[in-house]
Amino acid sequence: MIGLLRVAVAWMTVLAFAWFGKGWLADLSQPLVAGALFAWLLGAIVWAAFGVVHEAEAIAHRLGEPLGTLVLTLAIVIIEVALISAVMLSAKDAPTLGRDTMFAVLMIVLNGVVGLGLLVGGLRHHQQRYNLQGASAFMAVIIPLTTIALVIPNFTSSTSDGTLTTLQAVAFSVFTLALYGVFLLIQTGRHSEFFIDAEARDAEPPAGAASESGGSIAKPIGLLLANVVPIVILAKSLAVILDHGIAALGAPSALGGVLIAAIVFTPEGISALKAVARNELQRAINLCLGAATSTVGLTVPAVLAIGLFTGQTVVLGLKPTEMTLLAVTLILSAQTFSGTRTTVLEGAVHLVLFFVYLVLIFSP
Repeated sequence: MIGLLRVAVAWMTVLAFAWFGKGWLADLSQPLVAGALFAWLLGAIVWAAFGVVHEAEAIAHRLGEPLGTLVLTLAIVIIEVALISAVMLSAKDAPTLGRDTMFAVLMIVLNGVVGLGLLVGGLRHHQQRYNLQGASAFMAVIIPLTTIALVIPNFTSSTSDGTLTTLQAVAFSVFTLALYGVFLLIQTGRHSEFFIDAEARDAEPPAGAASESGGSIAKPIGLLLANVVPIVILAKSLAVILDHGIAALGAPSALGGVLIAAIVFTPEGISALKAVARNELQRAINLCLGAATSTVGLTVPAVLAIGLFTGQTVVLGLKPTEMTLLAVTLILSAQTFSGTRTTVLEGAVHLVLFFVYLVLIFSP
């Protein structure tokens, strides 16, 4: 019942903005009007995003790991790419939005959610186990993907402003998609056991028994799509208000990427923290590291394609301070997931890095 109500609210919002949105968004000079519209859109999008998570978890229960978390991660990243695309295709140019959003996702997921999850899990369960092979596979892909996308553009001799030439943009997009595609084949096929907790795998019932609790996945898939589509449609309207609000407040331009990342990944972050509380660290790792992998793997080709087709400038190279923070985060993540157990200490260190990131947003 709640799921149908959520879908109804989302689609009623879509219809309302389809009919009256042009007039509402034409004049955002009145703060109360702009704030009310922003709150309405934000509420509808976040509630629908929670619906995406709920239905994806239902699908995960039927499909099992790692397909379940992959469905959730891809759904969330599609929403993120839709929001970024909506802002980039709006009237105002946003050359750094893709970079800022990807960096925000990496910091929120790899430091914020991972740090809080390990801290809560350590306090509640002392030490938590996970499949080292799966975490290592994630890190083996995240490190080159982030380096290619966010670091190398700063050091090419063809450009000097963190952008890419047409040849580089096409080639890097192909390389990124190819690496991400190979990873998906490994995750869902040849080495899917890397992404399943060993103890949970041993305790799983035979394949035939899964159908008893599983059943058809047609309904959750339908509801998942019914929640995703209105988010994609409403993204453009939200982008207009975000753009206006950041300009009116004189806020840092990076705040747009942070807000998009926070809006999109809050439901998934909550899902990961719930998994940690249930001592399901492997599922939380699949969600967090999978989100980081999918974000870079899908966002880079999307923003570069938009830049090439529209003629917009796309800046991917991070600033020196951000590159340093990214490097420390990748090194720390590789260290955190180099053993088979985690403790409170790793969580505390990741959280410190996350707070440093938040400070640097407003005081770079």
